[in-house]
Amino acid sequence: MMFSFIWLLILTYAGLVSPADVYSSSQVRSIFILAGQSNMSGRGGVVNNTWNGVVPIQSKPNPTKILRLNAGLKWVGAQEPLHKDIDVNATCGVGPGMAFANSLLNQDPRIGTIGLVPCAVGSYMGTKISQWGRGTFLYRQLVRRTRAAAGDNMGKIRALLWYQGESDTKDPRDAVMYKRRLERMLNSLRADLQLPSLQVVVVAITSGQGPYVNVVRTAQFGLQLPNVMVVDAKGLPLSPDNLHLSTPAQVRLGEMIAKKIPPSD
Repeated sequence: MMFSFIWLLILTYAGLVSPADVYSSSQVRSIFILAGQSNMSGRGGVVNNTWNGVVPIQSKPNPTKILRLNAGLKWVGAQEPLHKDIDVNATCGVGPGMAFANSLLNQDPRIGTIGLVPCAVGSYMGTKISQWGRGTFLYRQLVRRTRAAAGDNMGKIRALLWYQGESDTKDPRDAVMYKRRLERMLNSLRADLQLPSLQVVVVAITSGQGPYVNVVRTAQFGLQLPNVMVVDAKGLPLSPDNLHLSTPAQVRLGEMIAKKIPPSD
């Protein structure tokens, strides 16, 4: 408790949150985990490690309806860049999360306040699926933040949104092992969170750091787990680096993912 309070003070001093921005966990009804690497973290509008600050209307903040679990494990009003205090070794821009949440509010008026839990880490070199296996730092952070988000309130963890795989296109063994490693990670996560039927939305990659993009895409479409859906990013426009989705592409992706979420009970 003391650690969380001190961390919140640090974030407040740094200008990342203000005391008025912190919300009660009892307000959050529908929780969504955002995990993976840079395209989930968000690089829309980032050029030469600088974000242009442009936020499309589809990704606008809605402080009373869309919250974000910050690095200090406090609920604050969500706004771009969602991963600014999570993916700290890279410049973050627009990702799919805010467009996803706004789209959900439009299609499901009963969904209540949405809580987004940013967990994606792209860093400078990206993160392989092997870095997300049970016991790794990224996996432990994913579990820790998800448990903190759920807490003892009435919020329900609705889904894990997963966009990762670009780093696994460089080495043929990583690409071939991708399906097995991702299925193992998802099974471990469901077990550790005691959510055996947790919905997972996997984004099939459209770009990569190596020549084995199609091998990883085939693995993603071939996942043999229940309650796992795939959204295809292929065809969405890329930034000039030919690796990261552009801002309009991130908006479109968020809307596509939202359509995979069933209506509230």
